[in-house]
Amino acid sequence: MKKLLLLLVSGLCFTCANDPIPKPKAHLRLEYPVANYKTIEIDLPFKFNKNNLADRIKNVKVDLNSETYGFNINYPTLKGTLYLTYKRVNETNLSSLLRDAQNITQKHVTKADAISEQVFIDKKRRVFGNFYEVGGNSASQAQFYVTDSINHFLNGSLYFFTKPNYDSIYPAAEYLKNDIKQIMESIEWKE
Repeated sequence: MKKLLLLLVSGLCFTCANDPIPKPKAHLRLEYPVANYKTIEIDLPFKFNKNNLADRIKNVKVDLNSETYGFNINYPTLKGTLYLTYKRVNETNLSSLLRDAQNITQKHVTKADAISEQVFIDKKRRVFGNFYEVGGNSASQAQFYVTDSINHFLNGSLYFFTKPNYDSIYPAAEYLKNDIKQIMESIEWKE
């Protein structure tokens, strides 16, 4: 019995000689293709450039009485969707449309680390708006709206098909923020 105990103790001493070494911290190396944009003309009162990485634009809601259109641009490889809503501006609704678009962004304040606002103005094409970059573990990483202040109003929100984890979705969010800015810069209103 003593020999068995001695053998067991000596075996444990020799097997514990190598201390475990922690693995170094690393990040995923995610590479996305260079964005290739094409002007999309859909059955709406505007056109814009869309990244070829995105699926077809899918209409999800149309209310012809109020001239409201909802549609999505899906990015299946990035597991994200840009939800867009177009509304016709009239004499009474512009201030409420602007307020609603800004309130949607402010709803993310509780989870966001920071919200930065970038004003967008293109007088030549009559496109005015704001781009909101939301940092942290909020549900939406980017939001925007554009309008001509007379007839047209478009707002959009970027969402991913995953629980918000800013570190994990950061590369995809940065890639899609560039797509949103491209939409804002390329939009042309149809009269």
